Amino acid sequence: MEQPESSESLEVMSTPATTESPSVAAEGLAHARGQGSLQRRPGGTVSPQAGAANSCPTCGNGGNSTGPATLVYAIGRVDPRFPTLCVEKEFAQATGRDSTSGLTDRQTLHAVLSKPENRYLVRQLCWVMSIGGLETYIIYPRDPVDLGLLVEAVRPEPGPLDLDVVIGTRGPIAPPEMCNGLMLPLVAFDQLYSFDRDSLIKAIPRPEKTTAKEFAAAAAELFDRVLQVADNAGATDEHRALNYLAVRYPAIYSAVADAFGRNAALTAVDVRPSPVNGARNVLDVIFSFTNRATDVVEKSFVRVDVTEQFPYLVTKMSPYYDRSF
Repeated sequence: MEQPESSESLEVMSTPATTESPSVAAEGLAHARGQGSLQRRPGGTVSPQAGAANSCPTCGNGGNSTGPATLVYAIGRVDPRFPTLCVEKEFAQATGRDSTSGLTDRQTLHAVLSKPENRYLVRQLCWVMSIGGLETYIIYPRDPVDLGLLVEAVRPEPGPLDLDVVIGTRGPIAPPEMCNGLMLPLVAFDQLYSFDRDSLIKAIPRPEKTTAKEFAAAAAELFDRVLQVADNAGATDEHRALNYLAVRYPAIYSAVADAFGRNAALTAVDVRPSPVNGARNVLDVIFSFTNRATDVVEKSFVRVDVTEQFPYLVTKMSPYYDRSF
């Protein structure tokens, strides 16, 4: 197959092989327990970085965002923030009306926001997605019915491996009054998953020849490598394809575990436009495995269509051969 000049490369020192799994969805995306962090940012005026935006429905003042949209498939952490002092005081009054004795701050936050009568607070809060520890997006549901997904992102018992997947469209930069001076791109989401990494890995079918401990280590390393790709904000076609595979295609984890068993290391992951590109935007995600003893390189690839908001699998994990002509 041809290898176009442009490519996205992830250098790694892990291990894979060519194991194929027909399942497209690793349904281990359990709506698990995690963390919600609530805080107000110090005041101040910041000039917009690009364009202008109107308020989103869930960030204090209701409204509609305008501007060019970019598809987003991002993996990070979603936390609520107080956009204004009055919303913070209103939350405190709502908390005072509930029986929260013996609950931690996180448990109290989840308990208050989970009550139907407090749904108005969920709409008023500002919801921030952080990726790699950096505040990246202000998110809001395209359909108000999905406000409950934001509540699920507020785990009563937070853990360091808690993650959220946001699938939607990115709009313009939020104005400073929307989220107490925090100016980030707005993302209107259509889907929001909340899970923890260990639950995802446990839900992935394990190869017969691999022990549970070996498979968990291999899968965790590959998942972390995908998340550590430089500037992976889930807004480019390459990163959307990688993030989709990380949470929805178990075969890549089986391939890594199988390679460990063959004394091979995962030395690169390249994302390139597929030679079969036509009316659709199709990418080849190529995994390179190098034998630690012989330095012989074997490659496998999976083909992903990223034309529209929801990526999907075109070709399952298969051997890949470089074309020299």
